[in-house]
Amino acid sequence: MAKFRKKPVVIEAVQFRWGNPEIEGVTYPPTDGKYYIGDAYIETLEGWMIVSDGDWVITGVNGEKYPCKPDIFEKTYESVDNEASN
Repeated sequence: MAKFRKKPVVIEAVQFRWGNPEIEGVTYPPTDGKYYIGDAYIETLEGWMIVSDGDWVITGVNGEKYPCKPDIFEKTYESVDNEASN
């Protein structure tokens, strides 16, 4: 079987935290006026997915959005913010 390497692609991502300003694409559940009740959701190419506190919301190469658990995000992505200054 042939082997392939994933092409390096720069993505945009923001970490979801309850109480953060709204993130485009994230649908918040009803509130009791002070706290959110239930989970937040995001519509992805695969359908609706739950977004939990601490998850990263990634914008893909075609503008699609999807959640990523923090441990997977840390293993898969690294910051490129400082590369321009090097």
